[in-house]
Order: sequence, then C-alpha cells, then structure tokens
Amino acid sequence: MEKKVVRIGKKIFFATGIIALLAVAAYYISDTAYRPAFLHYPAFGIDIPANYSIHGIDVSRYQKEIGWPDVKAMNIKNVRIDFVFIKATEGTDLTDEYFRRNISAAKKAGIKTGAYHFFIGSVSGNAQAVHFLETAELKKGDLPPVLDAESVNGASATDLQQRIADWLTIVEKKYKTKPIIYTNIDFYNSFLAGRFDHYPLWIAHYLVKDKPRIERSWIFWQHNEKGNVDGIRTNVDFNVFNGDSLAFQKLLLK
Repeated sequence: MEKKVVRIGKKIFFATGIIALLAVAAYYISDTAYRPAFLHYPAFGIDIPANYSIHGIDVSRYQKEIGWPDVKAMNIKNVRIDFVFIKATEGTDLTDEYFRRNISAAKKAGIKTGAYHFFIGSVSGNAQAVHFLETAELKKGDLPPVLDAESVNGASATDLQQRIADWLTIVEKKYKTKPIIYTNIDFYNSFLAGRFDHYPLWIAHYLVKDKPRIERSWIFWQHNEKGNVDGIRTNVDFNVFNGDSLAFQKLLLK
C-alpha cells in the first residue's frame, strides 16, 4: 500500500513538472509574439506606456513636501521624470500653498516645469486669469500655461465656454502662446469639443494601453493617477508627451 502511494506520488510529481515546463514555454512563446504597449516597472507601481520617451507628473498641495532631487534622480530602465506641471491657482482667490516652493525646487533639480489653474465654471474667467497671471509668473524655458477644465460647478454650457474663452484669451496675450487645456474625455466631448479644438490638449484617460481614445490630436496624456515616485509620499499622476525631444523643446516658452 505504501509503495503504491509512493509510485503514484512520483507520477503526479512528474506530470506536474511537465505541465509547469509547458506553461513556461507557452509564456515565452506568447511574449515573443506579442509585445504589449505597456511595460511594468515595479518601482513606479504602475504600467508605463512603452511608445513614449518623455514622461512627467503633475502635483499640487495634496502631495505635500516633495524631495525634488530624489524625483530627478529616479531612473528605471531609462524612464525618468522629465517634466512636472504644478498647480498654481484655483478660481479667483485660491493659491496652492506649495506652488512657489515646488516650482523653485523642481527647477533647481533640473526638471522642466509648468503651472496650471483649476477652473471654476461659475465665476469670471477674466478674474481667474488675472489671479493666475499674478501668481504663476512663468519664465522662458517653462512649459506653456495650463487651464484645468473638468468641473461645470453649476454653470450653463454657454457661460462655461465663454468664461473659458476669456481665460484663454487673456493668458495667451500675456505669454504669446496658446495655453494647454487639460480635461478628461467625457468633459471634452460634452463641453469643449468644437469650440476649443485649436488649443493644444492634455487629456486624462486611464485604463487604456497605447493612447487615449479621442479623435482629435493631443499633446500630453495623463494615463495613470496612482504612480509612485521617489521623493513623493503619496500617489501621483503620470503623463507622457506626444512627441520627441525636439518637439518638446519647441513647446517651451520663448
């Protein structure tokens, strides 16, 4: 009885080993035949789109104190943080308490920086633009200003569009370049499409692999909101630039 059990056990062990070897072989064959659009780097905690060479993050007061030299030093298989958009203002009177220290320290660390304004749809676009310009003070070599439009806040579509247009006009006149509009696909299609298609777009769309599912052209893609970066205690949004290093340099303020 014991010998039969031993022999059966050996057969089961042998069969299990064969199955495991076949599974490994199948994995490598499929991996060779299909290369996914995302690569997984455990250090970042998320999948990184594989077909882009310039990566960045965006931050606000929710990330609190940030160790920018650590952010700059992180380099996993040639994926590093090349740029950061930093929240400057919201509405007509809120200034992000970490904006000035973030933009100063990020620049000192050698990361390209930009500033964004969180738009409140129910109040004056002119007043919001003035508040942003008084706070952000972007310089030559910075990324263009960004309008974060993702909340109606009770405004009608007509009023929202006019206030956004007012903000964009004032800020464009100041910096002599078109501001970038940040939003998500649903908000763009519902409130912005057809009216602001001539502005560069930074689109948020998660859980897709190679590119955001939007028909019009885009310049930045926020592909994940749960990334990990050295020097930052909380999760952080991850973005890619839709272009090469030459296109990126041409984008910067002159």
